[in-house]
Amino acid sequence: MRRGRGDAIHQAMTKLNRTARLAGVMIMAVVGSAGYTPSSLAQAPTQAAKPAKVVKSAKPKATKSAAARSADSTAKPKPKVAAPVWPVDSPTPIAGALLPAKRIVAFYGNPLAKRMGILGELPPDEMLAKLDREVAAWNAADPATPVQPALHLIAVVASDSPGKSGKYRTRMDSALIEQVYSWAQKKNAILFLDVQVGQGTLQEELPRLRPFLRRPDVHLGIDPEFSMKGKHVPGTKIGTFDAADVNYAASLLQDIVTEEHLPPKVLVVHRFTRDMLTGYRRIKLDPRVQIVINMDGWGPPSLKRESYRAYVYKYPVEYTGFKLFYKNDTKKGDKLMSPASVLALNPRPIYIQYQ
Repeated sequence: MRRGRGDAIHQAMTKLNRTARLAGVMIMAVVGSAGYTPSSLAQAPTQAAKPAKVVKSAKPKATKSAAARSADSTAKPKPKVAAPVWPVDSPTPIAGALLPAKRIVAFYGNPLAKRMGILGELPPDEMLAKLDREVAAWNAADPATPVQPALHLIAVVASDSPGKSGKYRTRMDSALIEQVYSWAQKKNAILFLDVQVGQGTLQEELPRLRPFLRRPDVHLGIDPEFSMKGKHVPGTKIGTFDAADVNYAASLLQDIVTEEHLPPKVLVVHRFTRDMLTGYRRIKLDPRVQIVINMDGWGPPSLKRESYRAYVYKYPVEYTGFKLFYKNDTKKGDKLMSPASVLALNPRPIYIQYQ
C-alpha cells in the first residue's frame, strides 16, 4: 500500500473509532433488556426506563353489559403461534460445502484499527497463534465437527463523516485485502470480506469485490447495523437490511460459484435486533450459497443467550452464528462464554466469530 493512501485510510479509521460501535453492538445490552426498537434508539436511556405511575381517574369505573360478558365467555381463544422449526428445511449441501460438516471459527476486525477487533489488535503472528488456540479449544469441545479457521476482514468500513463519496463509508484498497488474505493462507484459513455500506448500497459495494470473491477460499459478510437507508449518520441509529438485500448478495455469489465452478460460498448476515433484518421469510435459499445469521451483540452471558433466542432462533433462515467479544463481553466482570456454553444453545451455532 502506498504511504499516502495508508495515511488517509488510517486517519479515517482513527476518526471512525470514536463512533464505530456507538449505537451498534455496544447498545445491544440496552436493546435486549429494554426492548427498544431502532426508531427509538436515538433517545434511549442507558438503562431500562421505569414505568410511569398510573393516575387514578375520578370517573366511575365502567362495567360491561351482560351481553358483552356473554360474548367474552364464548369468544374463541387466540391461535397459538407455531414454534420455530430447527433444523431448517434447506437445500442439501453440495460438493465442497463447508457447512454443516465443519464449524467456522473466525477472527474479526481490521488491521488499521485496534479497537475494531482482534484481527487488528495484535501483531499478525500473535493474532494467528491466538486463533490456533481457539481452533484447538473448539475442536476439543466438539470433536465431531472439525473447525475451519477464518479471518473476517471489514473491507468496507462505515464512517461518521461523508468522505469524498458522500456515502459515509471507507473502502479498503486491494493491497490491504491481499495482506490479510496472505495471513489467512499461512493457517489454511478462509477469508471473509465484510461490508458496511453506510449510506450506500450493496449494489455499489459488492461488484468491486468480485475479483476476490472469485477465489474459492474467500466468502462474504454483510452488516445491516451500518446500512443507513434513512440517510442517518452511521453510529447514530441502527441500520437495516431487507430480504431483498440478502437475496441480492446471495445471487451475486451464486453467479460467481456457477461461472467459476467453485464450491459453495458462505454469506454471513449480522443481527442483534429484530428490525436489522426484515422479511426473513422472503430470503431465498440456494445450495450454492450457505446463509448464516450471526448473533452480533455483546453483554453478559444471560443477555447474549436471550438475544440469540429472540433474534436468531425465533426467525429461522438457514444456519446460525454467534459472536464473542474479548473485551465488551467481559468489561463488567463476566467471563467470556466457553465453547461448551455456546454449544448448549439451540440450535448449535456453526459459525463462531471473535472480536
